[in-house]
Amino acid sequence: MTAQLFSLEGRSALVTGGATGIGQAIAVALAQAGANVAITFNSQPANSTLAAVEDAGGRCIAVQGNLTEPGAAASVIGETIEALGGLDILVNNAGVIRRAEADAHRTSDWDEVLNVNLDAVWQLSQQAGRHMLRHGRGKIINIASLLSFQGGVRVPSYTAAKHAVLGLTRALANEWACRGVNVNAIAPGYIETANTAPLRADATRQRQIMDRIPAGRWGQASDLGGAAVFLASEAAAYVHGHVLAVDGGWLAR
Repeated sequence: MTAQLFSLEGRSALVTGGATGIGQAIAVALAQAGANVAITFNSQPANSTLAAVEDAGGRCIAVQGNLTEPGAAASVIGETIEALGGLDILVNNAGVIRRAEADAHRTSDWDEVLNVNLDAVWQLSQQAGRHMLRHGRGKIINIASLLSFQGGVRVPSYTAAKHAVLGLTRALANEWACRGVNVNAIAPGYIETANTAPLRADATRQRQIMDRIPAGRWGQASDLGGAAVFLASEAAAYVHGHVLAVDGGWLAR
């Protein structure tokens, strides 16, 4: 009976930015739990995710496009629903980061980060939410960050966006919880991905980060799969507006 609570058999999921890293790991985990999965990608080839999801026993489609373009959210949601026969789970994972001192942070970088990390999250959530509300059920999982809670260094646009994602998660939960749609978020800690490569290459920052992580290691993208399956499943039916930190104990330090 408990295992059934975590089953995603017959469910359809959309994971944005699913070609590599965290998005790929979450797409595979959802498929392993029984879901069929659509992923979005921009320039990065998605073949490895398609193969991994199919190996996990799920059906997978890849939708190419720039999520910041006008109408992109409606197009992606519509294509997913048509291909998979519905949409039960949305994981807003796609994101970018631009590093620079605050006084030198370019306006173009600020705009790009907010467009991808916040505006697209809002637009996709709204489009998916309309579909889910009509059916009286659905799960939206936003990928927040430790910088939803902290200020960070040399990442003002990313920090602003991720603080806003936390607020948006709570705002949508307040409106949609009573209508059958769960809106929650996952806040990854320091995960070994392309986005964190500059930190791992900096000996000083690498040491500072490792010294604070109680688990004593950087996270792997696969460490987030279980959290995503939980929040997407009936096991989390009474979880609304929550941000689940998967951070090796970073925030507890």
